[in-house]
Amino acid sequence: MATGRRAEKMRETRERLLAAARRAFAEKGFAGASMDELTAEAGLTRGALYHNFGDKSGLLAAVVERLDGEMAARAEAAARRAGGGWAGLLAEGRAYIETALDPEIQRIVLLDGPAVLGDPSRWPSQNRCLQATMAALEALAAEGAIKPVDVEAAARLLNGAALDAALWVAASDDPPAVLGKALQAFECLASGLLAEAA
Repeated sequence: MATGRRAEKMRETRERLLAAARRAFAEKGFAGASMDELTAEAGLTRGALYHNFGDKSGLLAAVVERLDGEMAARAEAAARRAGGGWAGLLAEGRAYIETALDPEIQRIVLLDGPAVLGDPSRWPSQNRCLQATMAALEALAAEGAIKPVDVEAAARLLNGAALDAALWVAASDDPPAVLGKALQAFECLASGLLAEAA
């Protein structure tokens, strides 16, 4: 019984830190967010932050992981609304790129994340996206909807294009204008995978 309460208290502490960090990183950026202010807002100590996340970078990694998961969920929902198949795959890529207009995602995931945590293509959340894209391409290949191509290679290139497009949109001086260019180019590149009959 005591173990269950302790585990629940630990989850609650983590959630409070994540929520406070998400707000602070979105409003002030990683560099501008004060660990003392962040922990005070959460009603916790720096010790709780260190115990749960190691340091400020570890906390950012956890926030990025959560937001990246939300980005993937939006993209998957767009794929389902499009009816799956090729249309779903394109909708998923478009939705992922469009998340670059969300100020919170833009600042935390696409600007501060790579600057602090390194290459986004190596983040665990990106590997899950890769696996999902591979599964979609395998299904399309089985239907003969795409050209005979190595599925992993195609998935890596599609995901890389979507990620790089989102990074470009986020870092641009005019994200809405760049978004249109990025989406058009993404669809043009992706369509090269379609089989002639499709």
